[in-house]
Amino acid sequence: MSVDTVSLTGWGRTAPTTALRFRPRSYEEAAATVRGCGPRGSIARGLGRAHGDAAQNAGGSVLDMTALNRIRTVDAGAGLVVCDAGVSLHRLMEVLLPLGWFVPVTPTTRYVTVGGAIGADIHGHNQHRSGSFSRHVQELELLTAEGEIRTVRPGTGLFEATAGGLGLTGVILSATLRCHRVTSSWMSVDTERAVDLDDLLERLCAGDHRYRYSAAWIDLRARGRATGRSVLTRGEHVPRYALPAHARRTPLAFRPGPLPAAPGLVPEALLGGAPATLFNELRYRGAPRYRIGELQRLATFFHPLDGLPQWNRVHGRAGSVRYQFVVGPGQEEVLRRIVRRISQRRCPTSNAVLKRFGAGDPGWLSFPMRGWTLALDLPAALPGLARFLDSLDEEVAAAGGRVCLAKDSRLRPELLTAMYPRLADFRSLRAELDPGGAFRSDLSRRLSL
Repeated sequence: MSVDTVSLTGWGRTAPTTALRFRPRSYEEAAATVRGCGPRGSIARGLGRAHGDAAQNAGGSVLDMTALNRIRTVDAGAGLVVCDAGVSLHRLMEVLLPLGWFVPVTPTTRYVTVGGAIGADIHGHNQHRSGSFSRHVQELELLTAEGEIRTVRPGTGLFEATAGGLGLTGVILSATLRCHRVTSSWMSVDTERAVDLDDLLERLCAGDHRYRYSAAWIDLRARGRATGRSVLTRGEHVPRYALPAHARRTPLAFRPGPLPAAPGLVPEALLGGAPATLFNELRYRGAPRYRIGELQRLATFFHPLDGLPQWNRVHGRAGSVRYQFVVGPGQEEVLRRIVRRISQRRCPTSNAVLKRFGAGDPGWLSFPMRGWTLALDLPAALPGLARFLDSLDEEVAAAGGRVCLAKDSRLRPELLTAMYPRLADFRSLRAELDPGGAFRSDLSRRLSL
């Protein structure tokens, strides 16, 4: 097992902290690391795609789980896969697609480990139909604070605390997943423009039930009558029989090609409001007003940014803050007010996505709940950003909504109870299972989880 001292950040590249990094190659090495982690505790880390500080542990231990990356078994008839927690969704796609199966849920990057996907209870463009990732977990193996391995199944308190529990109930070692049957690696994509936020909400309400995948890019630089104008993109897997002849020769091929890495330093002149406005204008007007049935490869539809390695560099030297919140049905006016406030503040954001969530899953700290969710990236160096986001948090909490903890790096702890009603249960279970605090992270200390 390799051990080194490293400075780590989340994907947003803010607030680096130093930890002792262990890279276990077996469950026994992982257990030995947890038992000997010391007073600052330990936390598991995958591929570092959590935007905030959930996988950092200042002065403590971090278990890099990427060496535990075996796919143990695949039941090609039932679509069940048993794999280590360090296996990435990218690797699962490489193995499962030729067999006619696809991961049940994927976020906008496939470079997420299975353990990270469960710990953050990730959601994708199909949340309104398929729920979040943990809904598709049959069971998992969890390494506890005592160094024991427990099999955990849905319907138990420990499972519901671990699904979305940010690695604080133990180290997820492996999982059994139920996958989604497909007969090709192509998507049929419908695109339409919405002229403003109300137009977008109406389109989502009217048509989302017809699509497995749905999301809208929203122009948060637009103001006035165009506030909230968007490009709505929805898709379905294409059955093999519906493919054109050239695609039918290798219907399940999965060969996403990377582009050159993003430059190490992006000129500051390209990070301001004017370039963001121009980019958004081109993106909005470059999208078709209405187009149905466009054929796209899986990677193009789900993971366009993965083609640009280290794309988090494009936010400049100071890094970025990912902000995502959800408010329930009937709180559309809160959503409108927040979109107006972001637009009027002229924040240079270009990567904003609005989705309609279906019912949430039982995870005590899982983020999704029925309603509307908006996610956006903001430059961390933006003047007054902390105060501005604090005020948005207060609006979200007052409306019964919540902020996504897996992407958070600055939420104030006093709002947490209002956002997550099962927080007391989570803390109680943690106190019972891990009285010595073997599992800790920068996020857990900041929010007293």
